[in-house]
Amino acid sequence: MNRRLFLATIASLPLLGEGNGFAISNPRFADNPFTLGIASGDPDANSVVLWTKLAIRPLDLDGGMPPADIDVTWEIATSDSFTTILKSGKSRASRLLGHSVHVEVDGLTPDTWYWYRFQAGDATSPVGRTRTMPLASAQKTAFNFAFASCQHLEYGYFTAYKQLAADDNDIVFHLGDYIYEYAASEKRQRRHTNAKLFNVTDYRIRYNQYRMDPLLQAAHARCPWFVTWDDHEVENNYAADISERKGMETPEFLIHRANAYQVYYEMMPLRRTSIPRGPDMLLYRKAKFGNLAELLVLDTRQYRADQPNGDGLAPINDATLSPKQTMLGVTQREWLEQGLKASTGTWNVLAQQVMMGMVDRSMGPEQKYSMDQWPGYAGERMALAKFIQENRIRNTVVLTGDIHTNWVNDLRVDDRKPELPVVATEFVGTSISSGGDGVDKPKILDDLLKENPFVKFHNQQRGYVRCRVTPTQWTSDFMVVDQITKEGGVVTKRASFVVDAGTPGARSV
Repeated sequence: MNRRLFLATIASLPLLGEGNGFAISNPRFADNPFTLGIASGDPDANSVVLWTKLAIRPLDLDGGMPPADIDVTWEIATSDSFTTILKSGKSRASRLLGHSVHVEVDGLTPDTWYWYRFQAGDATSPVGRTRTMPLASAQKTAFNFAFASCQHLEYGYFTAYKQLAADDNDIVFHLGDYIYEYAASEKRQRRHTNAKLFNVTDYRIRYNQYRMDPLLQAAHARCPWFVTWDDHEVENNYAADISERKGMETPEFLIHRANAYQVYYEMMPLRRTSIPRGPDMLLYRKAKFGNLAELLVLDTRQYRADQPNGDGLAPINDATLSPKQTMLGVTQREWLEQGLKASTGTWNVLAQQVMMGMVDRSMGPEQKYSMDQWPGYAGERMALAKFIQENRIRNTVVLTGDIHTNWVNDLRVDDRKPELPVVATEFVGTSISSGGDGVDKPKILDDLLKENPFVKFHNQQRGYVRCRVTPTQWTSDFMVVDQITKEGGVVTKRASFVVDAGTPGARSV
């Protein structure tokens, strides 16, 4: 490590924690400090994370809050009337963490729904609903969840979340691009309030703007979320410590990344194990839903090698097949393989960011693939599929975001060889709003499906994916919105696909 990199890394290490010393214990607020709502996340069988953040004026510097820590009380109950409060306590909204609050409530009953709320001074937060996971040994008959990604505020409204909040979900996965880092545009439906993001204050204001959305707040309040990031939480198409911007040196970008990671932690219902250490943050993790599903949440940004072949569309070649061309990094890859081999779940779920299906984007004899997605890391991608096949990892399903379109892919060790057996199924969910209204059937659809026979479905509308899992079957409903550029869009079920336990591959129903 050279001296410049060392000094830059040290400079980028924020002092994070819940604070110590003086805190305002009984504040008086001129306005509501709970403007950003509440959330919960990362549940296990006995505990869950409760989250809120105090901000009187969310779009002002420091959220309009005083430069001091503030004591916040929390309560968790058996109903939304709070007649029976099971647990309560006091936490601290630390100024070092943007006055956010992360409470890890333990000692809870497995497989149980709860209600929670916060209070600061004479102000009380909205009420949220959360749950614990079943014990790993529990024989569960059904698991309901949804996954979503890519919510660019400027492209339109988060209409899909209204239906998602109405669904009977046990949990929600958010697979990345929770915010977008770009400067404000003059030509879109809604507008970012600040310029391109670089420092902690920039990111705080942007997240606050997104969290002010009432439909997003309602979806968070409905059930716990497992979150992971993609690129736009920092910068478009960044790879580990490599910026998209030409000429930006690694030390400078690591400071940028540390700022972004800090605020991501501040704004998400994450456990203390994810508190960032400067430009590093542990986000890959696993959970279980009884004996029904093993859930492995991946991080495909922080540890990846730089995109090969100019980070565009290119053939699969020596650069993509190189053993050094990793998406996961050595440590995460080993963790994933160990987790899959040790799994006792009927279904094994990889919740991750970029498309694993090796989709040829060239409608002709030349083959071209996205270098930012798994085909750019084809050697590792095929090795992972081979690992699943050789170790007989049963019922593997990949959940994906990023690409602003819907896909259903039957995955093989090499998707270019349709004669090979299917080893897993991938469901790719479209965006909540990124890209605008979209279309049902793109003009290239027929040619795309002809070029890629492993693709079973493709659609370019906005929405999310709703899943129901049983011991014998997995069902994915592709929920789409007719418009998001105007308020009042209607959500409908566009298509449903089923995977039968013991038989890799999806079929339309």
